[in-house]
Amino acid sequence: MKPYHNPKFNDLFSFRAAGAAKERNKAGSHEKSVPSRRDFLQKAGIGGLSLGAFMFQPIEETLAHSTQNVNRNSSPSDLRITDLRIAEVAGAPMRCPIIRIDTNQGIYGLGEVRDGASARYALVLKSRLLGENPCQIERIFKRIKLFGNHARQAGGVCAVEMALWDLAGKAYNIPVYQMLGGKYRDEIRLYSDTTQSRDPEVFADRLKARMDMGYTFLKMDFGVQMIRENEGSVVNTKAFEKGNQWDSEYGSYGRTAHPFTGVQLTDKGVSEMVEYVAAVRRKVGYDIPLAADHFGHFDYKECIRLGEALEPYRLAWLEDMVPWFYTEKWKQITDAIKTPTLTGEDIFLKEEFIKLIDARAIDMIQPDLASSGGILETKKIGDYAEEKGIPMAMHFAGTPVSFMANIHCAAATENFISLEHHSVDIPWWEDLVQGIPKPLVIDGFARVPEGPGLGVELNEEVIKQHLVEGTEYFAPTEEWNTDRSNDRWWS
Repeated sequence: MKPYHNPKFNDLFSFRAAGAAKERNKAGSHEKSVPSRRDFLQKAGIGGLSLGAFMFQPIEETLAHSTQNVNRNSSPSDLRITDLRIAEVAGAPMRCPIIRIDTNQGIYGLGEVRDGASARYALVLKSRLLGENPCQIERIFKRIKLFGNHARQAGGVCAVEMALWDLAGKAYNIPVYQMLGGKYRDEIRLYSDTTQSRDPEVFADRLKARMDMGYTFLKMDFGVQMIRENEGSVVNTKAFEKGNQWDSEYGSYGRTAHPFTGVQLTDKGVSEMVEYVAAVRRKVGYDIPLAADHFGHFDYKECIRLGEALEPYRLAWLEDMVPWFYTEKWKQITDAIKTPTLTGEDIFLKEEFIKLIDARAIDMIQPDLASSGGILETKKIGDYAEEKGIPMAMHFAGTPVSFMANIHCAAATENFISLEHHSVDIPWWEDLVQGIPKPLVIDGFARVPEGPGLGVELNEEVIKQHLVEGTEYFAPTEEWNTDRSNDRWWS
């Protein structure tokens, strides 16, 4: 491509000469309006206080007068945390504890414990937060992160981190993404999760309905649980006799890690699972990315067999085929198939992501901001992956509070691909918050908010309508004020 050349200028010197002539003409036309030193001193009063008067005023009065029109949303240096309270929302899509961190200046920050996790993961941190300046986000995070762990055990640390960013944004009157260095995009692409059906055609219709709503990225959950009752499809069906995929009791199918269930797929079973994807592709076509998740608990060689059979359907990624901590198994799967592999929704902090990335064990990462460490830690994870050529999708299921934390992080992270939206079918979901243009989602995209902090406030009336039974709206939590221990990791 030839460099742009303005034909009005034959060379650099004529360009400079034209510019200089233009400046001379401007100077000549305004020559008589240039103020003298006397004019400047006479006109340099601020609100009636001249420069000369400034010289003889106490410094306190001078500063007060000169900054009288400065917009102070708060006094950030004097902010202190005074309280932490919880409101637990049911069915959004799961139980979601929203936290509110109050301060001595009347502003507060909102955060959210990961869906399905205990509110106590946040409450145990309260005594470590009282009296702290919430704008010291990273310092506080380093103090409390030892109380987090992988998956939902990270929920309290991440909720507090979100709320601190919300508070800091309100204190400085700027959106969170701006404090992260600015944004790469104005809108965030969402991928829509979809409910299952054992009938492939019904399943396909549900995904087509998502596309008709405007979504440009889809995900389907299908796996061995959908064919396990079919004759001759699955080896070792006895593994399913105790519990299901989500049970946590020892000895249950859900609590038994993938390599240890003994479950295998027959050729018939593989074909039946592939048919679900084939039916969806026939319905939605190939223009739209389609990802897949929740295959079931079987070992990596079964994953490879299934992955090879799915290759003609060009899936965007295969998610969580085995637990994230089996790095070697992930690498064997990734090296054996052509479809991108992805994991990460249950990983806490960047270090375990770095291991997977450096081992080239996966093709993509997928942190859940409510488990990975919060807004800044997730951006750090994304930035490291970007340097290694790895894209980042984001896992999410929760209320609009955590949703907006994800939106700001996605806006500020360059290698971001798409964010999960798990609450498409909940009619009151967007009504949980206010103070932001609605709808939050238009044609499968969410606009990055420009308000201070996360950019949303709670709709108290709607929240109260959907509280977990037996809980209150931000009830006092004084019993957590004074829990103390020596938390240092080293001696």
